[in-house]
Amino acid sequence: MLIANSLAIAGRHQPLLEPTSLAVARGQLLLVQAEPQPTRTALALGLSARMRPSSGTVGWSGDTALRSVRRISALVDSPEINEPEAHLKVRDLVAEDLALQPGPLWRRKSIDSWMERHRMDRLADSWLDAIDPLDRLALLTHLALEDHHVELAVFDSPDRHGIPEEAWIDYLQTVAAGRRSPAVVAVVTRIPLWWEGDVAYAGSVQQHAAFDPPAVPDAEAITEEAAEEVPGLPEPPVFSTASKETR
Repeated sequence: MLIANSLAIAGRHQPLLEPTSLAVARGQLLLVQAEPQPTRTALALGLSARMRPSSGTVGWSGDTALRSVRRISALVDSPEINEPEAHLKVRDLVAEDLALQPGPLWRRKSIDSWMERHRMDRLADSWLDAIDPLDRLALLTHLALEDHHVELAVFDSPDRHGIPEEAWIDYLQTVAAGRRSPAVVAVVTRIPLWWEGDVAYAGSVQQHAAFDPPAVPDAEAITEEAAEEVPGLPEPPVFSTASKETR
């Protein structure tokens, strides 16, 4: 589970991200509303541990080391960060991304076999900015999940490409529910009114059981409860105010 607890990121003149708390588990899709674009990007960078928070923490399964969170997370299509160049052909983008995957060269899949396996071979010679936006989203998602260490996928503004809301949300739900079952976070401009799934808001410190340490029972409460459960113990004395006044 990813837990961001009062995560905040300072900017040069004003905060990029006000304290924000959220949690998302594997197999879950979380929509996070944030405005404007710099805040969306800062939040996406913070959640994927690619930007150091000025306060608060982000952690995965209790590990708040940024290196650990960064290792299991993928930042997908973040504007001016890792958004692919529009002038690239699909084949060239796939070649670049596969070359950057960890592991020995002999284990890396060939470009043609990779595209065929993901049913992208029909797009191989197309320019990236000319393919259908939903195909583009699927392509970038497949590339992000090629790293088998990835358990968290953070999408920066997937609603900016003109894909109908139902289409990109349905696709991301399919990703979260798929064989890999990553935790999926989509940082978006607005939450659709019809969406009944999990939501969070930038700048909102929401209450969540995952944020709080286990409660420590009160010592006096334990004593009183134990006294009630043990037979034969005398009732505690009751002091009357009236009797004190007659003394």
